[in-house]
Amino acid sequence: MGNHYDVIIIGAGAAGLMCAIEAGKRGRTALVIEKSKKPAGKIRISGGGRCNFTNIHCTHADFLSENKHFHKSALKRYSVQDFINLVEKHNIAYHEKTLGQLFCDESSQQIIDILLAECEENKAEVMLNSAVKQVNKTDDGYLLTLDDKELTCASLVIASGGASIPKMGATGFGYDVARQFKLKVVDPVPALVPLTFGEKYIFDFRVLSGVSKDVRVTCGKKSFDEALLFTYKGLSGPAILQISSYWRAGMEILINLAPNTQVFEYLKTAKEEQPKQEIQTVLSSLLPKRLAIYLTEQAEVQGRLADLSNKKLNKVALLVNEWRLTPNGTEGFATAEVTRGGVSTDELSSKTFESKKIAGLYFIGEVVDVTGHLGGFNFQWAWASGHAAGQFV
Repeated sequence: MGNHYDVIIIGAGAAGLMCAIEAGKRGRTALVIEKSKKPAGKIRISGGGRCNFTNIHCTHADFLSENKHFHKSALKRYSVQDFINLVEKHNIAYHEKTLGQLFCDESSQQIIDILLAECEENKAEVMLNSAVKQVNKTDDGYLLTLDDKELTCASLVIASGGASIPKMGATGFGYDVARQFKLKVVDPVPALVPLTFGEKYIFDFRVLSGVSKDVRVTCGKKSFDEALLFTYKGLSGPAILQISSYWRAGMEILINLAPNTQVFEYLKTAKEEQPKQEIQTVLSSLLPKRLAIYLTEQAEVQGRLADLSNKKLNKVALLVNEWRLTPNGTEGFATAEVTRGGVSTDELSSKTFESKKIAGLYFIGEVVDVTGHLGGFNFQWAWASGHAAGQFV
């Protein structure tokens, strides 16, 4: 291992390793520096340890960014099928779960092994347990200062990820480098994260903790039909994680707990056919029992259907079909799967991912202001952005 490389990549995650592979294929001397003891920590824990490595339904519409067009080019140049081909090249068995999500049959370590094998095949080096302390621009590239050495390179790629899951070592390193070189950073905030609620709901949700239901959650003009989960802290589950990327402080969310049923009409019919039934009993045919009891208590509507006016039935129905809640926040970066925001796409070439202002400086993956939906989309962004930059570094 020498001290000078054509390209140094900071961060041995999905994007960084992919970039190193592509640079190596072009005959570039490439080094990936990772401060953790093991590479690809997020890959390792993803998908319950089986890595949801992409999504067959991936389109540019599955991503958020201040520039809704920036990510289109990279996603077109490195498709879902391209990464599937890589998985199949290494004879890794995989399967599709709901909504187009692809997982390894065995272990997420298989994806890490693919990337490391490809790095080795293309002579890209990976240096673990090494933190970059300082980055300086030189006349012909960059000087990196580590604890015990200095390294130089012509091209520098920041693939250090976002601020999510700090217990895995996530920091704001990439944003600091961007700011050092006077590049704009869109304020990073937690995304794909559980929502929390104030004192009005906290004890109620603790009673409901563990209850899950397929719902439709809406915030502004965006809706998701997936599962919701009540937790000790608030609301989670895929539907909530998805909508959290669109939620902003002070915004209301609308939850339809029975998206395939007009609950008022359902209750009116039940009143005609089963007038002696208690309303929470009837509602329990649509909702988990604990949730049905809770909603009727919230509506202050109890008793037999025969004794309840249509006005009272509608009050309950609105809580089921149009439950309006205003979160007071999120669980933060500690449990966020990704970071929304990051290095502004205005600062980068959508073709090369090189800074428009600073020659030879690249940003890829989660550190960039492009955030995917839940379900393998953020990995596809990592593969695509890493591949794109790897053609030019």
